Amino acid sequence: MGNITDLFGIQYPLIQGGMIWNSGWRLASAVSNAGGLGLIGAASMYPEVLVEHVQKCKKATDKPFGVNIPMLYPNIEEHMKTIVDYKVPIVFTSAGNPKLWTAHLKKHNIKVVHVVSSVKFALKAQEAGVDAIVAEGFEAGGHNGREETTTMTLIPMVKEQLKIPLIAAGGIGTGRGMLAAMVLGADGVQVGSRFAASEESSAHQLFKQAIVDAKEGDTVLTLKELAPVRLIKNKFYEQVAQLYQTSPSPEQLKQLLGRARAKRGMFEGDLEDGELEIGQISGLIHDIKPAGQIVAEMIAEYNLAKKEVSLLPDL
Repeated sequence: MGNITDLFGIQYPLIQGGMIWNSGWRLASAVSNAGGLGLIGAASMYPEVLVEHVQKCKKATDKPFGVNIPMLYPNIEEHMKTIVDYKVPIVFTSAGNPKLWTAHLKKHNIKVVHVVSSVKFALKAQEAGVDAIVAEGFEAGGHNGREETTTMTLIPMVKEQLKIPLIAAGGIGTGRGMLAAMVLGADGVQVGSRFAASEESSAHQLFKQAIVDAKEGDTVLTLKELAPVRLIKNKFYEQVAQLYQTSPSPEQLKQLLGRARAKRGMFEGDLEDGELEIGQISGLIHDIKPAGQIVAEMIAEYNLAKKEVSLLPDL
């Protein structure tokens, strides 16, 4: 497992997902201080807000941390300038072409990881020169791949063709899940939903409680014509489902989605009309606890499960 820990200079091959409206400096620094890699989710931040979060994160931890930036972000030039100016050591890019910024970041000795949901895009990112790949299965919360490939099938398929380190994401929120991903060929894991329901997450308390209350089958992947997103079923989702019965155009879907729908749901706590993005693993999340405790418990469970597996009989 040296790959990921050596690459990032961290203790455990456990990365906290850079989630929109959830991943501010408090969460990122708490995960980094606990031995994982914390990520600031820049997608919900104006340029000056990211500067503030990077500065505060540097004060709160002396360990490596990173920033997650979707390529679709309108102020991407400002964000990239902030990352270079403040010497952020690691950047996770997603939702776009990794060729656009990888060479620029690597010129400044910044490690680059790209998030994908298919073998095809994993190979394109490798070709673009990234240091590692996050392969994210259909179970994941938030924005997702159109292929609907599950983590259990995606990881070995990517591993078979990839030459650089591979991080598994989607449906991983326990130590046992982490071990399973490693057995399938991952060098590390990225965990989102479990950290969304942490004390340091910047999400609204009502959204955190909605994650805890979610049961199996309470999330659904929708809005594939725009950008597929996994949501908790609520009043907003029901409106989406009703609109789908009329075979809507992408424009009609955009109109219903409107602006700042995710902010309303996750950051402001509007559980009716907000967009509540979370993964299928929410059915296994039963409490809100400190991020450092989540890391410690996952690693302890990983080690216990590894011992138990070693006792299984040879077949």
